[in-house]
Amino acid sequence: MKNSSQFSYFTLAAYFYPGHFKYVFFIIILSLYLLIICANFLLIVVICMNRSLHEPMYLFLCSLFVNELYGSTGLFPFLLVQILSDIHTVSATFCFLQIYCVHSYGGVEYLNLAVMSYDRYLAICYPLQYNTRMTFNKVAMLIAATWLYCILTCGIMISLSSPLQLCGNIIDKVYCDNYSVVKLACSDTSVINIYGLIATFGTIICPLILIVYTYMKILKVCFSGCQQTRQKAVSTCTPHLASLLNFSFGASFEILQSRFNMNNVPNMVRIFLSLYWLTCQPLFNPLMYGLNMSKIRVICKNLVFAGM
Repeated sequence: MKNSSQFSYFTLAAYFYPGHFKYVFFIIILSLYLLIICANFLLIVVICMNRSLHEPMYLFLCSLFVNELYGSTGLFPFLLVQILSDIHTVSATFCFLQIYCVHSYGGVEYLNLAVMSYDRYLAICYPLQYNTRMTFNKVAMLIAATWLYCILTCGIMISLSSPLQLCGNIIDKVYCDNYSVVKLACSDTSVINIYGLIATFGTIICPLILIVYTYMKILKVCFSGCQQTRQKAVSTCTPHLASLLNFSFGASFEILQSRFNMNNVPNMVRIFLSLYWLTCQPLFNPLMYGLNMSKIRVICKNLVFAGM
């Protein structure tokens, strides 16, 4: 048996030799990364620089856009280097660092969306009490709790998985994933498996229960309320629901691919499914919120045309 610290690197086995097409893939991925950076950074600047957007909903959005930049930076530069490389290896230290980034990104994303659903619930179901219930201090506390919880949870996960005794160092993916590393273990993994269930409950199940509850209440108000209330609910909840469904769709594919044997699925399809939640969500969110929220859309338009 070997301890994981004795493996100085991991081999990413999902890559294939694309020939000269690797430069095409490189340009596509680089363009996508630059677009993600520009779109999310623009919206962060717009929200921070305009006092009219210093409202709870937009502050939660700002946290969401910061997380998109964080998650993208944990994946795209690494992906670009691997595309141009002929030897797809990664040091053990960097592999666990990427695991930390990817998993904390996913946790923050889901919890942030849950907090945003709670914010919409208060705005639609208790409009007269909204300003007293959703104060600036409460917004700051919710954002800080979201990030700190995921930072702590992923830190514990890495501390449990990194000392595992491994029987190999080949990961059948294009980036490092904690479950893929744990599958290589030839020592007892019961502790990290139990912890994984607890962390999943706190990061996915609890937020999902909150989201379902808030939307049940929102729908109840919409059906019993006036047309203006329904229009407000649709305009503010549509981008949130679309973002939630898109992220859940991509994350579900990633979970299914990691947990079940998908060797009969073409390699390109498997790679796309494993990358979808990390590549499409960071671009989907700024486009969805930027196009659907009139305040952000008008300010962005003025900012862009003012610079011409």
